[in-house]
Amino acid sequence: MPSDTLWEIAKAEVEKKTSQGSEGNGAEIGEKSVFFLGSKNGGKTTIILRCLDRDEPAKPTLALEYTYGRRTKGHNTPKDIAHFWELGGGTSLLDLISIPITCDSLRTFSIVLVLDLSKPNDLWPTMENLLQATKSHVDKVIMKLGKINSKAASEMRQKMWSVMQKDHPDRELIDPFPIPLVIIGSKYDIFQDFDPEKRKVICKTLRFVAHYYGASLMFTSKSEALLLKMRGVINQLAFGIDKSKSICVDQNKPLFITAGLDSLCQIGSPPVPDSDIGKLQAHSPMELWKKVYEKLFPPKSTSTLKAIQDPARDPQYAESEVDEMRIQKDQELEQYKRSSSKTWKQIELDS
Repeated sequence: MPSDTLWEIAKAEVEKKTSQGSEGNGAEIGEKSVFFLGSKNGGKTTIILRCLDRDEPAKPTLALEYTYGRRTKGHNTPKDIAHFWELGGGTSLLDLISIPITCDSLRTFSIVLVLDLSKPNDLWPTMENLLQATKSHVDKVIMKLGKINSKAASEMRQKMWSVMQKDHPDRELIDPFPIPLVIIGSKYDIFQDFDPEKRKVICKTLRFVAHYYGASLMFTSKSEALLLKMRGVINQLAFGIDKSKSICVDQNKPLFITAGLDSLCQIGSPPVPDSDIGKLQAHSPMELWKKVYEKLFPPKSTSTLKAIQDPARDPQYAESEVDEMRIQKDQELEQYKRSSSKTWKQIELDS
């Protein structure tokens, strides 16, 4: 029999690599994605620029923005690529979460939730809305992936438990996030001047939430030492660099807790008198922590928290000529709607 041609050998090699990429755990794929969500003006863009060594001023994120970075593993090896996505607007643009998270990217995807520690009243609703929306979409994508590649979906479900050792006492009490999650508390330089009791509640609450979701937790600010730590965490997500095993749970210092290293015993119970816990009607530990937290930091009213839904109407992007044309087009649209409505009513009467 004649030997394979060069074309046939190349084709077989490509098919082999494709098969490995679709059935494996994604470890050999030289591309990863990191999605930054969180508080409006919380410092997400600044963190991304710092991780990419870009010395440029951070600009407000309008909706969903994308950039990327490269890193060489060694001599004569191809560069790894990290895709950085950022959702702007706080919790006002939740529908855009579905754009970067797809079946193709999910196995190498990570979430970074940036929370502004200087605004504790906004912290819980921001965290809750973003995590719930993201988890809901990721669960749907995993189900969809299961229909296409059941092995890959099964490996993802197993991988989400890998952050917790099999003999960890809390293994049966947590609910790991379906993809790697890091929670960053920004503006620690402001937070450190808060009343000690308030700091205690915020620290313990974030420790519980991070531990419950199998997430890493860290606080950062403009401090060079904290920025270097933060950069190391992001690089681990983006390029697979070794994970740090250091830990700091002292509420008088910036928290730094790698996923799986905390425990409910160390975190303790919600910071509220035992006599009051019985009065708080909660159906789950997460709901109990929420009620305790919001008792001290009641969320602002929906109208106050709600960001501008339409970026085109945001004052910071105002342009007189464009805005005048927009008003004109809106008026024309309303006139068309009224005209159409009258026409259809007339048709109904005639018929």
